[in-house]
Amino acid sequence: MQNHGFHPSVLREYDVRGVVGDTLSAADAYAVGRSFGTIVAGGGGTRVAVGYDGRLSSVEMAENVARGLNDAGIEALRIGRGPTPMLYFSVYHLKADAGVMITGSHNPPDYNGFKMMLGSKPFFGDQIQELGRLAEAGNWAQGRGGVEDHDVRPAYLDELVAAYTTDTPLSVAWDCGNGVAGDILPDLIARLPGHHVPLNEVVDGTFPAHHPDPTVAENLVQLQAAVTDGKLDLGIGFDGDADRIGVVDGQERILWGDQLLALLSRDVLAEHPGSTIIADVKASQVLFDEVARLGGKPLMYKTGHSLIKSKMAETNSPLAGEMSGHIFFADKYYGFDDALYVAVRFLDAVAKSGQSVAELRDSLPQMVNTPEVRFDCDDTRKFEVVDEVVATLRARGVEFSDVDGARVSTADGWWLLRASNTQPVLVVRCEASDQAGLDRLKAAVTAALAPCGVTPPGDF
Repeated sequence: MQNHGFHPSVLREYDVRGVVGDTLSAADAYAVGRSFGTIVAGGGGTRVAVGYDGRLSSVEMAENVARGLNDAGIEALRIGRGPTPMLYFSVYHLKADAGVMITGSHNPPDYNGFKMMLGSKPFFGDQIQELGRLAEAGNWAQGRGGVEDHDVRPAYLDELVAAYTTDTPLSVAWDCGNGVAGDILPDLIARLPGHHVPLNEVVDGTFPAHHPDPTVAENLVQLQAAVTDGKLDLGIGFDGDADRIGVVDGQERILWGDQLLALLSRDVLAEHPGSTIIADVKASQVLFDEVARLGGKPLMYKTGHSLIKSKMAETNSPLAGEMSGHIFFADKYYGFDDALYVAVRFLDAVAKSGQSVAELRDSLPQMVNTPEVRFDCDDTRKFEVVDEVVATLRARGVEFSDVDGARVSTADGWWLLRASNTQPVLVVRCEASDQAGLDRLKAAVTAALAPCGVTPPGDF
């Protein structure tokens, strides 16, 4: 009987991820394929789509996933290299039973991992732990599956292009960050009206230009310069596997995930009045107020793209998003996070508005806030700290949301404390209408953490 043990750090909440050659190996890829194939087969499935990103280890990992699926009796539908959302799309397009994407997302070059979907649903939490249990027991299905190669790019591109419904031209810089958005972008912008300037569109798993994470301001500097130098309308950046988006306006100002969601809500709620728009607990109060102003139902929910996707399906929500740049359209789309699709929908909304991105940004109330502040805290202790703070707030009769940690509203604004699901860190964010209010909120966070023996970082 074959069996396999994973490094304890790689089976995460939303995916499997580790450092290649250290905590993650080709044998792990085979075990992921074999265990996942066993789960798919147990549900009566026979066909799984497999895609991979541009990391140096991804081709070998994809081959081993396909081998593992085959040995579990599953047909591997190989779609080749491309964005994670193209893999999600392929599950629908090919009527597959599930999908596996080999990607290290926005992590450093030596990382890699696996994102999965089962049927039309995200595969996460205890399901990922089940992969480990099956592998350790060697309790694997046996069979002989084959491979099929499918080119889903033409159909995927058609779907992206169809989201642009006007002939109005815009001038846009696009930063692929040497990630796999570069496999799709040249063909996409060739079919959109306007003037388009691609940056770092050559896929390179060493990410020579900058780290592929558009939610970190320093990674947007090149994009901002391109917008200014070219006198362009806006700039759009992608992470390594193109499921997260970053946007800068014509004045080089960053639009964060909650601001994008607020602006995208306008068209969606005009078409679907009264519908639920979901955002995670880190999102600005401005977003929730804007959704309510537009006649929608704002829903604050837990952070985590798999959790939000599940909540969307449950509430029939047409649109949702996170501060991390994951934005999900179920309106005219499939409900998964696709930064390329979101980019085209955002351009369409801008073009139809008759306003610049800067004007749209300025139409939202301007708040003062901290970024998402993350500081080290042991994996076990981080949850205990949050529980201790929550208990103290309850004992004092303070009103707060406990949907994910503690989000406390005051006359000044709000502050949030939560434990990360993916890293040994605590996460804090504060937002106020002015700097004095923000300083008071930051002081309140520091005071709440003091009895736990935890001090926020000095630059907080």
